[in-house]
Parts: sequence; structure tokens; C-alpha cells
Amino acid sequence: MAKASWDNKTSVTEFILLGFGDLPELQTLLFLLFLVIYIVTMAGNILIFVLVVTDQHLHTPMYYFLGNLSCLETCCSSTILPRVLASFSTKTTEMSFTGCFMQLYVFASLTGVECYLLSVMSYDRYLAICKPLHYAAHINGRFCLQLAVGSWLSGFLASSIIISLASELIFCGPNKIDHFFCDFTPIVKLSCSNTRLVTLLDIVLSSVFTLPPFLLTLTSYICIITTILRISSTARRQKAFSTCSSHLIVMTIFYGTLMIVYMLPNTKRLRELHKFFSISYPVLTPMINPLIYSLRNKEVKEALRKGM
Repeated sequence: MAKASWDNKTSVTEFILLGFGDLPELQTLLFLLFLVIYIVTMAGNILIFVLVVTDQHLHTPMYYFLGNLSCLETCCSSTILPRVLASFSTKTTEMSFTGCFMQLYVFASLTGVECYLLSVMSYDRYLAICKPLHYAAHINGRFCLQLAVGSWLSGFLASSIIISLASELIFCGPNKIDHFFCDFTPIVKLSCSNTRLVTLLDIVLSSVFTLPPFLLTLTSYICIITTILRISSTARRQKAFSTCSSHLIVMTIFYGTLMIVYMLPNTKRLRELHKFFSISYPVLTPMINPLIYSLRNKEVKEALRKGM
């Protein structure tokens, strides 16, 4: 009975992801490129996670959150890239209705989690640099666990509301998505029903759940930079900045690409540019994050040297 009701509501049982189908001569090259990116991403993030867990010198709040971020990046890449690689190797572009919405839900949730984790990491650096005498009192093991769990729960809760509403829309065709993964806007555009309410709720909920962590991150770094500039000693200033420079670079890349993707007008002229930046934050950012943290962090490099 429930199945009959669902069939009456929507006739689309699968979506076709066009991806990079307009570049047939580059399919093999793109497959190898994405395969290398996936291997490097998984190896780098798993390595960071293992180092944080096994090395006693990395058992600090900053590296605890970094371990969470590496775990998140591993999950994020595994949500997108295996399906992309399968489409190149098997030439299969179809994705089931349920599978598409599951991918959208997991990816959107992980993006939300990353917003919260980056804000938590910036708050940690704010206390360490701006309030060093109060750092140990504020940041303890229990509080770190609460912040990490809260970040993961908030990200998945925020996405579950809007994705559940989007999945209730009527889809009667067409079913072709000009993207390489299931993203919210391309899917909603295919709906036959009125999408104004869902789109409005998406904007409202995105603002409510992502704007506060973004503002906290921004405020934290304004305070951090102001404090660092007030330090008279050049050596102390460089040391203070080195503790947060990696996170600042990661945060800038993440929010920069995210804003370009969702604020850039999705016109025909900008469609290819939009697709390129859409690759950046779910594919390239998880790959370069471990490189940034390992190359610019003495403790991580030392732990890696010991492990080798």
C-alpha cells in the first residue's frame, strides 16, 4: 500500500548523472586523476587520524579535533568519489532515487559537520592564543568530547530536516542531473511540484545552522590576529601564528570554495566554472588538508618521522 502511494506521487525511480559525459576523449585521464586523488585523500587523512590516536604528543585538544576532521574528510571523499570512479569505469550514469537522496543527505550532513568542527577548532586556537591562562580550565577532555559530538549531531540534524522535505517532492521527469554527484539545487530543479517553500526553508535552515559557526570562526580569527599583532617579540609572534596558520588556510579554502559554489549565479555561461568549483570542496579540499597540516606542523612532522 505504501509502495503504491509512493509510485503515485513520483514516476522517477532513478536519476542520470551527466557528470563529465561531455568530455568522452578525457574519460580515461579523468578516471586516473580522480583515482589518484582518492588514494592520496584516503592515505593522507587515515595517516593523520592514526598519528593522532597513537602518538602521545598529539593527545591534545587541537589534534583531537584534527583527528575528527580527518575522519570527516575520509567519509566525505568516500561519499562522492567511489561513485564517480564507477561511472568512469562501467559507463553507468544511473543512480537510484533512494541512493541519490542518501548521497545528498550524507554529503550535506558532513559539510555541516565540517562547518561546526572548523568553528570549534578556531575557538580552541582563540583560547590558546588570546586566553592562555584560562585554556586548561576551559578545554578539557570531557568538553572536547561534547564539542565533537555536538558538531557531528548538529550537522546531521540540520540536513535531515531539509532532505526529508526535498524527498517528498514530486518528480515526474526529466531525470538528468548536470552534475557529478547528487546536490540539492540540481535535484530540486527537476521537481514537478512547487519548490518555493523547500528552497526558502533550505536558505533559512542553512543560515540558522551554518551562519553561527561561520561567524564564530570569523570572530575568533579576528581576535587571534589582533592579539598576535600586539605581541612585541617577532619570535613569539611567529610561534603564535604558526599554531593556527594551517587551520586558517584550511578554513579559507573551505569557506571560499563553498561560497563561490552556492553564491555564483548558475547561468549557462558560468556552468562549467560552477562545476569546477563544485569539485573543489568535496574532492580537492579533503586531499590538500592533510598536506597542509603535515607540511606546516612540526608536531605532526615529528610524529610522522617517528612512525617511519
